[in-house]
Amino acid sequence: MPTARTPPTGVWVPSPTFFKPASSSQSLQPAVDIDTQVKHSVHLAKNGIRGLVLLGSTAEAIHLSRDERISLTAGVRKGMNDAGFPDYPIMAGILVNSVDEVLEWLEDLGKAGAQWGLVLAPGYFGAAVNQENLKEWFTVVADKSPIPILIYNYPGVTNNLMVTPETYAYLAQHPNIVGCKLSHGNVSYHTQVSTDPSIDHEKFRVYSGIGSQLGPIVLFGAAGVIDGLAAYYPRAVARLMDLAEKRPIEPKALQEIQSQQFVVSQAWEFIVKFGILGIREAIYQVLGMGTVEGGRLPLKGRIPEGEWAKWEAMHSKMQALEDAP
Repeated sequence: MPTARTPPTGVWVPSPTFFKPASSSQSLQPAVDIDTQVKHSVHLAKNGIRGLVLLGSTAEAIHLSRDERISLTAGVRKGMNDAGFPDYPIMAGILVNSVDEVLEWLEDLGKAGAQWGLVLAPGYFGAAVNQENLKEWFTVVADKSPIPILIYNYPGVTNNLMVTPETYAYLAQHPNIVGCKLSHGNVSYHTQVSTDPSIDHEKFRVYSGIGSQLGPIVLFGAAGVIDGLAAYYPRAVARLMDLAEKRPIEPKALQEIQSQQFVVSQAWEFIVKFGILGIREAIYQVLGMGTVEGGRLPLKGRIPEGEWAKWEAMHSKMQALEDAP
């Protein structure tokens, strides 16, 4: 198998899927709004974001049809090319459990323009899945995938299935597995995988799904974050990444990292509380993109009335970082 392309380090955004207002759609659910998807993607690329994750958990990919997934990926790829960002890094989320269906998604989305597949650990039967079977499952997928893959461990949507550091170390040796995303708060696992001497970290990138961990994990070798906060404050999170990955780190820079990480971690509490609805609300409030009608069932709607105003002090701090020269 030829050497697989490795994704770049830095801040990536797990883009939400934008939908048109339900009132303007002919289908049972609001139609996908590719124009706004492209507009948001271009804004991120212009403000320090090094890659996009389309069709992940934040994107509600499980609520989209096959044709919608393909059209969205192809539409963003074309939009980025037209905007002057040819070959811009794009991962596609792969959120199903059947090996055959996983490979179908990878084939579809690779042809549509994604360079990597972010493959969710198969956790429908999470409590019954052992690490040996996980190794075999990801190996079978990687052997057959037309594009390089990353391991995606999000216990919150996989019945608390955890991929262990030993399993990452094993799978990192596969030529077509080029990284992982850890969307959980076990910093020990992040650190172990990021510092494991048996792993070639130029080939196998470790990303967190939580921006509140950016500074600590990047200082210990992680490649970056795939972070929802950066969907609406891209410059602020990207600047924190820039500071954290520079070597050597001078005392003044470390002090700035700590100061900015404090603000970012505070801001992340909004996402912890409101999840996908909070990210969509923030993009609408901060960037003026999206619709007040929210997304598709069962995640239709907005955060409770008055909640945005309660977080005004935090938003002001993040906006100050976003606007800083």
